[in-house]
Amino acid sequence: MVTAKNSKIRHERRLGESILNYYRDTVELCDLSPNDNQPRLGKLDDLELQRQIEGNGGIFEPLLVEPHPNKRLKFRIIDGHRRWVNSKLLVEEHSKIEFARIPVDVIDRTLTDEERLRVWICIHRQRKEWDAREKEMVAFRLVQIVGKASAANILGLSIRQLEKLCETFDLSTRFSCFSDGKSAITWAREIKRLSKKILTPSIVDEVVRRVNEREITNSKEIRKLRQIVKDPIAEDAFLNKKLSINRALGSIPTQAAASVQSQGLTSDIQSLCDCIRSQSWTELIKLKDDPELLRRIEEAQDLLKQLKKSVSK
Repeated sequence: MVTAKNSKIRHERRLGESILNYYRDTVELCDLSPNDNQPRLGKLDDLELQRQIEGNGGIFEPLLVEPHPNKRLKFRIIDGHRRWVNSKLLVEEHSKIEFARIPVDVIDRTLTDEERLRVWICIHRQRKEWDAREKEMVAFRLVQIVGKASAANILGLSIRQLEKLCETFDLSTRFSCFSDGKSAITWAREIKRLSKKILTPSIVDEVVRRVNEREITNSKEIRKLRQIVKDPIAEDAFLNKKLSINRALGSIPTQAAASVQSQGLTSDIQSLCDCIRSQSWTELIKLKDDPELLRRIEEAQDLLKQLKKSVSK
């Protein structure tokens, strides 16, 4: 729907449960302020994005903004913080004054905190920018901003699913050796896939220390902890004698090692099943008829059939 009001053409846009009335305009960079409670964290300056802005002769997609609640005739950014930051860098550091005005879609009112978060999340899901590595960070931030119940509702998750995401992000903050949060999340996810019986505080502390000191450099090595903690000799070698994961495994007697290897494979398959069961039905609906997902499922089916044939009598 389009209506005329105050010489501005008004449009209607549905984002999830919200219907927004907005008009399009261009404004000065200095008339915009960031949202301090935006869920996404991390580095904002992006040379590739700056090159795209220059190549396109400006920002291609307007920022979504709302009237600032405390500053008359100013606006607060709902979506487009990175575009705003990199436009400012072009103007302030490279004297590209032609980018001092940028296009915006101005909502006709200031949103509530929960509306703003719902709109932001809906936009990023539609753009397919919502990857699993970002989901942990957003879940953690949402809990800080609106609490567990509202955060779970906004994300369409159960409280337990939300807690798992938050626990993973919290663990990722302990890795000080990575320059980007995505790598830390990858390691934290690998660790959190292990059974809680394995993840004693001493095991977690030792793994974090070794990763930070570059003694462990491949996240896949973490899976071998399943084998180590099942053997007292190997666990002692890992925790107290400070042997590497592979050397700690080598301390397991040969016969016991073969048994542990079998148990490790069983545990891996169980982890896969648990991971599939934990997926939200609302997320699965969005993946319907996804060709890449279907191809991966078929590959997994073929592999499991071969495995079953190999171990069956």
